[in-house]
Amino acid sequence: MVLIKKLEVNELEKMGVFSWPIWEKEISVFDWFYDTSESCYFLEGQVEVTYDDGKSVCFGKGDFVTFPKGLACTWKITTPVKKHYLFD
Repeated sequence: MVLIKKLEVNELEKMGVFSWPIWEKEISVFDWFYDTSESCYFLEGQVEVTYDDGKSVCFGKGDFVTFPKGLACTWKITTPVKKHYLFD
């Protein structure tokens, strides 16, 4: 399952988040499989991720999100996304 947290700026700085690469994506819907875990911090946007079992979770600007290795899901980007990301 996706882990969503609200972190303070000092916590993000300590983790080096602001030096991670940035990914941007327009409003869209697509399937995704995580062959490795990903941590990311959303600077902009809103997303709904739906799991294979039909359950979904929403997150966006200001959220620190961790996606586990092996997760298969569908992304629905409802407002354009800009995020820092790091694959483990």
